[in-house]
Amino acid sequence: MLRLAAARSRALLLPRAAAALASTAAPSSSSYSSYARGAPSSSSYAYRAASSAAAAAASGAGGEAAAAAAAPPPPAARKGWVRGLLKFGVFAAFVGAIGGAGYATHAYSLAEVDQKTLEFRKEMTTPIPLAQDASEFEKFRARAYETARKVPVAAIELYLEIRSRIEDHVVGFTEPASDKLLPDLHPQDQNNIFTLVVDLNDTLVCTDWQRERGWKTFKRPGVEAFLQHMSTLYEVVVYSDQLQMYVDPVVERLEPKDGQVQIHKLSRPATKYQDGKHYRDLSKLNRNPAQVLYVSAHALESCLQPENCVAIKPWKLEIDDTELLDLIPFLEYLAMARPSDIRAVLASYQGHDVAKEFRKRNKELERHRQEKQQRKSIWRR
Repeated sequence: MLRLAAARSRALLLPRAAAALASTAAPSSSSYSSYARGAPSSSSYAYRAASSAAAAAASGAGGEAAAAAAAPPPPAARKGWVRGLLKFGVFAAFVGAIGGAGYATHAYSLAEVDQKTLEFRKEMTTPIPLAQDASEFEKFRARAYETARKVPVAAIELYLEIRSRIEDHVVGFTEPASDKLLPDLHPQDQNNIFTLVVDLNDTLVCTDWQRERGWKTFKRPGVEAFLQHMSTLYEVVVYSDQLQMYVDPVVERLEPKDGQVQIHKLSRPATKYQDGKHYRDLSKLNRNPAQVLYVSAHALESCLQPENCVAIKPWKLEIDDTELLDLIPFLEYLAMARPSDIRAVLASYQGHDVAKEFRKRNKELERHRQEKQQRKSIWRR
């Protein structure tokens, strides 16, 4: 900046000095005749010298100004530009990494991401071979390249570790509290005991709210007799998506009063949270799935194993309801017949009201028996 100001000041001052010099060195009348005759005088030489000096000074000032304008920016400006470019590069890499991690999390499971990146990680961590006569510069370049290749590997491994921790934390809220929700059976009972799983709300009880009395839980007609009789034929489990502080006191009031049979109680921590709902997962009961039966007013909507379900009508405080009592004959038949796979029997009732369909089949079976006996009596005659 100082050089530019000095050049501009010289450009303004030197022409004025040249003009003053020219005025003092202008030819007089006495010497004009000799100048006209072609003899150069000392004053003419001075005038020409002054003019040349002024032109040189003007051209020099203009050149210095142009050179100053075309000069590269100072180092501070270049550093700021480079710093901005590096910041943009880091931000773009960060956004790309976040986007890639989000897509991988949505599209693939943790095991799939680990498997798909395994070969890449092995390749990136393989040392670069060097010739024995390699120079120090080549060795340095190879080591620098190996270090740079480890950066994406470290990023992938960090992503796998973070995702694993997050999923382990989430599993604690979405998966059942244990893979064995019920205690182990005695080896002699493993093939002899069938497990009857019953839902609570709208199946055994109904919780209703009224402004005058608030919330109140009502027993379904016949529920105590149903549980009393079923506990002599099955291992009975009440499986609810409600909190334990609600389930335990309600089921205790429904248990048989003799105290000889205890009903297992499973609440919300034993359910699987999926798609915004709590599902009963019968595979976590620690029982043979071929010997498990699930009865619920919302069976197909609340259980992950529909092949083990028996759906009944939801109870909404109807006084003349007999759903539980109507289901007893069918459950008695299963307990006595002991099929090898209860799911095959339930498949034959698919799309039907189980209690009504069982009565219908029993009537047809009884009619066939009577016809058969009549034929036998005719042949005897």
